[in-house]
Amino acid sequence: MNVLVINCGSSSIKYQLYRMETEEVLSKGLVERIGSDRSIVHHTVNGREPWVETAEILDHRQGLYQVLALLTDPEKGVLEDAGDVDAVGHRVVHGGENFSSAVVIDQEVLRGIRQNVDLAPLHNPPNLSGIDAARHNLPHATHVAVFDTAFHQTMPDYAYMYPLPRVLYQKHRIRRYGFHGTSHQYVAERAAEFLGRPPEELKIISCHIGNGASCTAIEKGRSVDTTMGMTPLEGLMMGTRCGDIDPAIVPYVMGKEELTLAEVNSMMNKHSGLLGVSGISSDMREISEAAFNGDKYARLSLEMYTYRLRKAIGSYAAVMDGVDVLIFTAGVGENASLVREWTCRNLSYLGLELDQEKNADLPKGPQRISTDRSRVNVLVIPTDEELMIARETRRLVQQEEQG
Repeated sequence: MNVLVINCGSSSIKYQLYRMETEEVLSKGLVERIGSDRSIVHHTVNGREPWVETAEILDHRQGLYQVLALLTDPEKGVLEDAGDVDAVGHRVVHGGENFSSAVVIDQEVLRGIRQNVDLAPLHNPPNLSGIDAARHNLPHATHVAVFDTAFHQTMPDYAYMYPLPRVLYQKHRIRRYGFHGTSHQYVAERAAEFLGRPPEELKIISCHIGNGASCTAIEKGRSVDTTMGMTPLEGLMMGTRCGDIDPAIVPYVMGKEELTLAEVNSMMNKHSGLLGVSGISSDMREISEAAFNGDKYARLSLEMYTYRLRKAIGSYAAVMDGVDVLIFTAGVGENASLVREWTCRNLSYLGLELDQEKNADLPKGPQRISTDRSRVNVLVIPTDEELMIARETRRLVQQEEQG
């Protein structure tokens, strides 16, 4: 079975083509600057030189047509015909309360995705454009929607409700949804496999920390709480997002600085976090280097970042009455040994003991970086959201085939 995974932005299409019998990535690429006469197409096939070209691509339909042309090109491609694509897995950011798992796309599913546009106005519309483009170009294939929010639909009401007037939830669906669900689900399953234990036996805290960051409590294979909320702004300190702050700061700063609603929203999402505190960068590599060289604000931002992450870990250990596995994943989690080291400080009360040598010298693939004495398995697991989408797509296709 060949599964094409698509992740559409407002002016981009990311894609990966999998042969699911081996879970091998046959090809991957990116179409960017859609809507321009100078769109850029990046296309890679295993064992071959990457291909880059500039073309006029005015919409997502045309962009996906270009992708399929490359995938079936005699020299640049890996397929004989577009009909060799059996299924398409679509990343959809927000499923709201409509979707608690991946679903085969039909008209009712499309209506549900549209109903959640207000909750993800920057993401769901381009996701819908990608679905339209793929269904137009690949009408024979089974199309599946995989939602970032679905994994967190198992949270209990006392975890996802806000202490606001209940009518706001009833009228406007204001509640906590959580994000990065595909990543958290993937690394939790990978951790159970790595440890040789059923997910149902484990209490897992998963830290997906990249430019965006979230922490999830996973008990018996189910999300029971997560740091992101109604939007990806809530929770941890991130690259450019502030995370949790006193809500009264918003009107106070708006009054003092004469900011509009759009301006204060931009401040919290694009100019805060590591970038706002350090004044240097949102990139953890640059922050760590500056802190090492004595920059006090870089060090402060690093201390704040790891302190807040450690608080989240402690709170989720309390939520689950303990923790068996702590996972670091995504760009920062997989690569920043200093962040992992500082985060694990003062977690000895959990019985956690980090192996400094393993943490500093990390081979590729899933790794255990805690000592043999540690009661908590500390793991670094590379995330693979695209593979998770491909697996969910295959699962639903096989269910349909079995009736």
